[in-house]
Amino acid sequence: MSSPKIILYTNRVCPWAHRAHIALKESGLEYEEVTIDLNKPREPWYLEVNPRGLVPSLSYNGNIITESGIVAEFIANAHPSHLLPPSGPAENALYRARVAFFVDAFFSKVVPHFFASIRSASEAERDAAAEQLATAVAKEVEPLLADSEGKGPFFGGSDKLTLAEVQSGSFLLRILGFSKPEHGLVSAKLPALLEQTPRFKRWAEATVSHDSVNFIWEEKAVADRMRAKFAPKP
Repeated sequence: MSSPKIILYTNRVCPWAHRAHIALKESGLEYEEVTIDLNKPREPWYLEVNPRGLVPSLSYNGNIITESGIVAEFIANAHPSHLLPPSGPAENALYRARVAFFVDAFFSKVVPHFFASIRSASEAERDAAAEQLATAVAKEVEPLLADSEGKGPFFGGSDKLTLAEVQSGSFLLRILGFSKPEHGLVSAKLPALLEQTPRFKRWAEATVSHDSVNFIWEEKAVADRMRAKFAPKP
């Protein structure tokens, strides 16, 4: 089978686009990278690729796939690997459903508190957001990592990345990285709060340490951009 021609339209500072980079890197696929400037209106040629003007967009042998979660899952489906098993038999379908539920829990229950934090106007608001984030982790995510105890650090006890880490890794980098005092975007109290959720802590730290997750990560540059974009205006 010949290698597909893949073009990734992206911007490396975008956490959603970052998901596609992780999926492609972990799948071992070669691709051309085209950077889209997110600081100005999209050029007409790119709106022909993706009328919404968002990143990422993926051209796969001329077929355009958009929306980051769909792009990542397409890569995992088109090139079966440790990231995601085939849809059948039933036990595989059950595993895939559990991955999907886990990703949904992380993004619907935890990530909103991250965005609340970076939009905070005061240290007290950031501290409150961190407490709410840690509470959501304990209630919604920590129980879903029970299968990893005594096994590999990734979802379901895997020794290798799964689609769960592909979808969440770029946000984990930001949640953990932005709690450093020099960034002032997430409360510095968050690391201590996450000590109360050891499964999540182990999973998150293993994920952000993985080469496929962090190979495009430039923490300070991304933090500076997030601050400029989301910080309340005086």
